[in-house]
Amino acid sequence: MNITTPQCSNKPKKSTFFIIVTNLTFWVLIAIIAGILLGHFSPENGVKMEILGAKFIALIKLFIAPIIFLTIVLGISGMGNLKKVGRIGIKALGYFEVVSTVALAIGVAIAYLFKPGKIDKSGLTLGDASQYTNGAAKDFSWLEFFFSNFTLQVLLAAIVCGIALNFYKKREQTILVLERFSKVVFLGLKYVMYLAPIGAFGGMAYTIGKFGLGTLIPLGKLMLCVYLTMALFVFLILGSILRYYKISILSILKYIKEELLLVLGTSSSEAALPSIMVKLEQMGCSKSVVGLVIPTGYSFNLDGTSIYLSMSVIFLAQLYDVHLSFFEILSVIGILMITSKGAAGVTGSGFIVLASTLTALHKIPVEGLAFLLGVDKFMSEARAITNLIGNTVATIVISKSERDFTELNLDPVLEE
Repeated sequence: MNITTPQCSNKPKKSTFFIIVTNLTFWVLIAIIAGILLGHFSPENGVKMEILGAKFIALIKLFIAPIIFLTIVLGISGMGNLKKVGRIGIKALGYFEVVSTVALAIGVAIAYLFKPGKIDKSGLTLGDASQYTNGAAKDFSWLEFFFSNFTLQVLLAAIVCGIALNFYKKREQTILVLERFSKVVFLGLKYVMYLAPIGAFGGMAYTIGKFGLGTLIPLGKLMLCVYLTMALFVFLILGSILRYYKISILSILKYIKEELLLVLGTSSSEAALPSIMVKLEQMGCSKSVVGLVIPTGYSFNLDGTSIYLSMSVIFLAQLYDVHLSFFEILSVIGILMITSKGAAGVTGSGFIVLASTLTALHKIPVEGLAFLLGVDKFMSEARAITNLIGNTVATIVISKSERDFTELNLDPVLEE
């Protein structure tokens, strides 16, 4: 029997306190709590902090286009098999449509079960919400969606460039240059992420300072239903999908906890897009699958937004005592299957898409959106987090189904 003698290390052991205070998650959490307190006890100053959250998201967005472009180009050019690229794309879109439709159906079912819109309307004023929709309450247009969705444009451009690079004579030299540039971009992102607590503080302080905690009372039932539905979707639907691959949803949530806290503070799943791509690669998903599935999912796999939209439509129908037939309910799901793809993960986009959906339905007053203004911001955190988790699971599923997953990386990263 071999006995291994423990080796002495000259490196001093880091204390638990040191590990905690140098952890970015700790500071993001502290920032969120500080933002809530400032917004509640000093609303005027809390509202002024909006610029911190907005500037941080704007800074993160600078990295999204180059990261998506470089990841997809390098992924496709590294595959060497263009049939695989098409197969992954079709498989991902099929998965997105099925899962997001399930999310829509669950949202409608829970809304009818708990009837959040059947509340005491005394003292509530339903005003005109047109000023908040910026003219977005019109029929959905795929042409407009494409030209207004910069992420989708970058995605398509990267796919074309990645395919073209496979036929380029100086392919290897070009890939080497792109890989070096990619390392520089990710290094820059690493330093920007140290500002995450500031962004989370600003976003949360503004939210509480602007809308206050008291405004949640008349809409508490709707918020509770939305959060409950999204929790059920994550743990039952997405959890069951992961269980099929013998992965625990809890271990995944623990692994991406920094990204979840960042999304909670900023109300935007885009803030976590670059870092979630890095983590999924570290977990074992192939670079090519991550590069294709995550950016595409940010436009076509918004599970949290789907749940929010479907529940909000039914909520407003109940609020106005509008009876929807079974066929009209199916129409709602059908319309949302299209319009929900227009919410590209940016905070507030779900509200705009909801306006276009109600207009397309031609039955529920669009003015009722004013009633949702007080809590839309609070529910945006829940849908952004659900969107992030949904795209994380989608990437794992596609990578597993393609047998393009490094199993040796899985256990170590999930046990950290």
